[in-house]
Amino acid sequence: MIDLQAGDLSEIAVLGAHCDDIAIGMGGTLLALSEANPGLRVHALVLSGAGTEREAEERAALAAFCPGATVAVTILDVPDGRAPAHWERVKDALKAFRATCSPDVVFATHRGDAHQDHRMLAELVPTEFRDQLILGYEILKWETDTPAVTVFHPLDTATAEEKVRLLHKHYPSQTARDWFDELSFLGLSRLRGVQCRSSHAEAFVVDKVVVKFGKGNAA
Repeated sequence: MIDLQAGDLSEIAVLGAHCDDIAIGMGGTLLALSEANPGLRVHALVLSGAGTEREAEERAALAAFCPGATVAVTILDVPDGRAPAHWERVKDALKAFRATCSPDVVFATHRGDAHQDHRMLAELVPTEFRDQLILGYEILKWETDTPAVTVFHPLDTATAEEKVRLLHKHYPSQTARDWFDELSFLGLSRLRGVQCRSSHAEAFVVDKVVVKFGKGNAA
């Protein structure tokens, strides 16, 4: 397995359809990025949850998952499960969000996600972020849509466990769900760790990436 080093990051964008999507899909990666890149700027867009208890959960959670980073969070009130019916509004919100940031990397849902809100967001993100690397995170849930991931971000055990602790601390509205537990989250991160020879990992799907070897190979 060949490692590709992304180098230092100064700014990232993270997008989710619902409050907790980002933390579930890449909470460990956020913790690691914030530690490795002091002063990191994190721009977050969430499509639903504004004006509810979930908005407060999300804002507190993203602050906790990005210690030391500058975090700007935009949360909309698109109805949960109805995002495709609000396509034009979501498209306009993405355009407005894109104008606020110039991220080195974009993290969002992936196109193969079975949830219609996740899938629509994944389809629209590349229409606004055309020149950035876009990594699609996976969200554990009851649908059998676990993707064939192509990119792995190794995590140590302490970071994987801290992710689970923060999920339970900051999303009390979700803890009654039968899949929202320590075994589920650590089981998936352990599996992804096995697949990249690490204790734990979070994994992503990438649609397109450009790799340059050596010098003088640009067109």
